Amino acid sequence: MSNYNINKGIGRTVEFKGLKAQYLFIFAGGLLGVLILVMVMYMAGVHSYICLFTAASGSLTIIWQTFSLNGKYGQHGLMKLGAKKRYPRYIICRKAIFRYFTSSKK
Repeated sequence: MSNYNINKGIGRTVEFKGLKAQYLFIFAGGLLGVLILVMVMYMAGVHSYICLFTAASGSLTIIWQTFSLNGKYGQHGLMKLGAKKRYPRYIICRKAIFRYFTSSKK
């Protein structure tokens, strides 16, 4: 009889070192942005110690903020936060009250 390994991760979100879902893209994009910034600064002739300090501080900030967002909001938290900002606080109805009680048969 043959043994087949079953992938237990089907249907689960991607996870790397505790970061889940969209936080991986924020993390990777942020580090890539810092790398490009440092490369441009170095080619522009900025002193190498300033480039190293910018790279280290930028990378640490990206790492710290990404992990704190992941811990605070969770897997779907940023989407929920964005939806909450776009949800109306109250519904405005500018129709006159008597128009709700009259029927409009045509």
